Amino acid sequence: MNKLRPYQSDLVEQLRAAWREGFKAPCIVLPCGGGKSCILAEIARRTTANGKRVLFLVHRRELVEQIIKTFVSWGVDMRFCEVMMVQTAARRLSEILPPKLIMTDENHHSPAASYKKIYEKFPQTLRVGVTATPTRLNGSGLADVNDKLIIGVSAKWLIENNCLAPYDYYAPDVADLTGLKTKRGEYVTSDIEKAMIKKAVFGDVIAYYKRLAAGRKSICYCASVKHSMAMAEEFSAAGIAAKHIDGETPAEERARIISRFRAGEIRILCNVDLISEGFDVPDCECAILLRPTQSLTLYIQQSMRCMRYREGKRAVIIDHVGNYARFGLPDDDREWSLEGKPKKRREQQENIKAKMCPECFLTFSPPETGEITCPHCGYIFPQKERKEIEQTSGELHKIEGFKIRYDRPEDCKTYKDLLEYAKRHNYKAGWAYHMAVERGIFIDRA
Repeated sequence: MNKLRPYQSDLVEQLRAAWREGFKAPCIVLPCGGGKSCILAEIARRTTANGKRVLFLVHRRELVEQIIKTFVSWGVDMRFCEVMMVQTAARRLSEILPPKLIMTDENHHSPAASYKKIYEKFPQTLRVGVTATPTRLNGSGLADVNDKLIIGVSAKWLIENNCLAPYDYYAPDVADLTGLKTKRGEYVTSDIEKAMIKKAVFGDVIAYYKRLAAGRKSICYCASVKHSMAMAEEFSAAGIAAKHIDGETPAEERARIISRFRAGEIRILCNVDLISEGFDVPDCECAILLRPTQSLTLYIQQSMRCMRYREGKRAVIIDHVGNYARFGLPDDDREWSLEGKPKKRREQQENIKAKMCPECFLTFSPPETGEITCPHCGYIFPQKERKEIEQTSGELHKIEGFKIRYDRPEDCKTYKDLLEYAKRHNYKAGWAYHMAVERGIFIDRA
């Protein structure tokens, strides 16, 4: 028989208490991997056991069958439970029998018009939503759709109590993403694609995988379908079994690919955003981030995908696009409120404490005071350098992108990089040309 963990049972009891107190639409907040689906399944089981109808809303068609399977295994009476895509439900409102409870998966999507249309159709119906990040892309809260946040245990607590795997976070540079355009609060896909589809970038991604996570089953998050397919081909060409899947991949083929990934025949599973919110995949040990984002939700979902617990496991996250510099580390403590009221961007950036080791690329939270030493390789950060970084933390974490370091000529991967290096070191432009010729770097004069 399925049974909730104590912290999950506590959230269910807090929800029931909130309803008794008169709240109509609470939102449960629990980190990725905390078991939100189990909590919802238990709530649905109790509701349908009393012959009361439940409407469960999801935002992707791939999740419908997955949720139904979970609910059936949990003992939910499916005669009284309807699992629907929100778009479908919004179109068929007149056909839906009035529910006693509306449940919303990935509740941060609920301010969208399609959700509100459903909520307004059944104004007296109790609701509950779940999410790891109760915030919208612009940082505002969910006060217009929820009336209470029920905050669960933290990601750190889940790691400490063997509910999530501990992890190592690496952030080696791959591409200079400075100047990427944004549209509706997110980076423009075509711009990211251009920055990432380069032989030099492919080579670095594969080299760092071999160095930091060799042989581990990994999920690679790419900028676009084209980028994902190309990345899978490059891994395969390097002798590392890889496949691409997306929302248009036929269900049977996708099932075969995931089955082979589960069996270890495929080591790298490339995708764009498919394997993110609620999408169930077998356990993996590494997440490779090749898609810069300004969405905290997307960052958390993707970076923590490899942290499903297994005894003795230590997950690896390889962030090639500097997402940590915008959001901090995945298990950082975060304060949530219904109103959101985000701090100014500069304040947020100054509060990010993550430090990247220049020797091994491990990214970690440094101590508040005293000497900073890399916990992986033992590199000691110079005191003078630490002061300079602290004084210019706003510069270090600029939102426009993760800038490549040009500490040595060897760091330069393209002719453009060499020109930038020459500019920073007051060298003549001819130096860049001669270095490019010497190293066999293509000279692009565009």
